[in-house]
Amino acid sequence: MADRLAQVSGHLSNTYSRGLLAGEVAIITGAAQGIGRSAALLFAKEGAKVVVTDLDEKKAQAVVDEIKQAGGDALAIGGDVSADDFPQKVLEATIKKYGKLNHIVNNAGFTYDRMLHTTPDDAFDIIMKVHVRAPFRLIRAAAPYMRIKGNTENRSIINVSSVSGLHGSVGQVNYASAKAAVVGMTKTICKEWGPFNVRANTVAFGYVQTRLTAAKEEGATIEIAGKKVALGIPKSQTAVTGGANPSALIPLGRGATPDEAAAGILFLASPLASYVSGHTLEVTGGQGI
Repeated sequence: MADRLAQVSGHLSNTYSRGLLAGEVAIITGAAQGIGRSAALLFAKEGAKVVVTDLDEKKAQAVVDEIKQAGGDALAIGGDVSADDFPQKVLEATIKKYGKLNHIVNNAGFTYDRMLHTTPDDAFDIIMKVHVRAPFRLIRAAAPYMRIKGNTENRSIINVSSVSGLHGSVGQVNYASAKAAVVGMTKTICKEWGPFNVRANTVAFGYVQTRLTAAKEEGATIEIAGKKVALGIPKSQTAVTGGANPSALIPLGRGATPDEAAAGILFLASPLASYVSGHTLEVTGGQGI
């Protein structure tokens, strides 16, 4: 026990001067914009080599270019996280370039809102496929690189959930179901991979200022399987969740910036959370307490 404590203490003191994630390798999905982009930039600033994956490869490359211009190291990989070949494609590229893997951040996702009684099967299935099946398949494929007995490096899985998954949300039966499933999956990984010194945690976000929380009427869309899906929250729905001011129900009185949201992810990945596993960190400004 004393040896383990000394090891953790030494790792912390050694990394502070070089960054909390110095020399570590992280895959972050959906990292071309919003929270994912902020996380990629923050991880790189803290010394990590970052694999930036996104549906939009050009935007992913732009993030990589930004990291490299700041003196960091990163790799861009385009692709749909729900595609059958995605896990192997990303992992092979990661191991070929960096030789190891420390962290997976399953951040990619979107909303496809409908009231429950009007939600078609395809709107339910695609959200489950992207938010639950895709993270599961990427983590499963990463097993040979993470379930390594005796490896004492800082390693973790971080899955992104939401207050919708913790408390439900009007018009989001698909999204809420998927984000609730993520919590159970993470706790299971914690129990199965803990003996290999791999931590697994969930971060549940509240209102973060991204295209997913902007007004749906602003027209942001994403193309999935050749079909355009409108993003954002309808103005009519905000009346149920806080009126014209979506921050009305948040004790801190405001939404989070993507950088603030990313800081929660960094904490869970960093040695500061070396004894935190199976936890759901609520980054909500106090919403839902």
